[in-house]
Amino acid sequence: MRSVIVGTGSFIPELVVTKAHFMQHEFLGPDGKRIDKSNDEILQQFESITGIRERRYARPHQVTSDIGLLAAQNALTSSDIDPESLDLIIFAHNFGDVRPGDPRSDLVPALAARVKSNLKIRNPFAPAFDVVFGCPGWLQGVIIADSMIRACDVRRAMIIGADTLSRISDPHDRDSLIYADGAGATILEARESEDGILAHAVRSDTLEHATMLRMGKSYNEDVFLEALFLKMEGRKLYKYALNNVAGAMKMALDRAQIPLREVDKILIHQANGKMDEAILAALYELEGIDPPPDVMPLTIDTLGNSSVATVPTLLDLIVKKKLAGHAIEPGDVLLFASVGAGMHINAVVYRVP
Repeated sequence: MRSVIVGTGSFIPELVVTKAHFMQHEFLGPDGKRIDKSNDEILQQFESITGIRERRYARPHQVTSDIGLLAAQNALTSSDIDPESLDLIIFAHNFGDVRPGDPRSDLVPALAARVKSNLKIRNPFAPAFDVVFGCPGWLQGVIIADSMIRACDVRRAMIIGADTLSRISDPHDRDSLIYADGAGATILEARESEDGILAHAVRSDTLEHATMLRMGKSYNEDVFLEALFLKMEGRKLYKYALNNVAGAMKMALDRAQIPLREVDKILIHQANGKMDEAILAALYELEGIDPPPDVMPLTIDTLGNSSVATVPTLLDLIVKKKLAGHAIEPGDVLLFASVGAGMHINAVVYRVP
């Protein structure tokens, strides 16, 4: 029994946020002192390092469960799947529903339960639960669903990944330029097939690296003290990812008994374009070969880092032929990978039926 992708969907917020949005921001360092550079210089340097020139923000009336529902509906509609046929709904996120100007996270009921309710699903034996696993959360949801499918507990599962990082980013921190909002959804189905999910690998390095991404106060001491914002040790995170992500990807390929040369597309979480390129180079260096052209499609330049939504959104865009120069064909081998708060890394090998 294998888990096969039978539906994809996404919601990309309409609000496009360019560097003009940040020109009047007061950017401060961790010491609370103003950074001794013009905003234009800060923004140009940021774009050259990360590749991000635009990002998307949800509308003020939309929260994470709202945009997750829109991605779920898109997946169901585009695949012509009846929501009542779902046996499992997993919602990956990290901050719950956060409203503009309100530092509180709304986590009860679970976001998956909210989506199930709004989809009007009557079946009480279709569990709906959330996964909080940093940016790799959606892919971890896929791994969990695949395990339940292999155990014959589930025939059809939906995995949603959505976050509104714009609501928890410190406007006085340059790292706020990275964060974006978005949602993606994928439907897995049990099939008697040699294709589908072939293998996965997961690691959690919590002993020494748990706090590289954490919640903390604003760099501006005048900001309301109870407002907590996402904080990142960027250089340490970059080094950690470069040293460990390629190895996890290789582990998944070895478990699937798939040579790296046979991989057609690598769909990786995107927080920094240069970091992803370095990870790609490190992966192929393990085999002593060069990466083929266009093996790693990127959307970070226009969509930014939407956390758990990045990879399922990327998959949906390619499946629906909305990402120029990229396509997925039967027989293709896909390698999914992600890294994020925890620190967590995961990878999945998938062959398209």
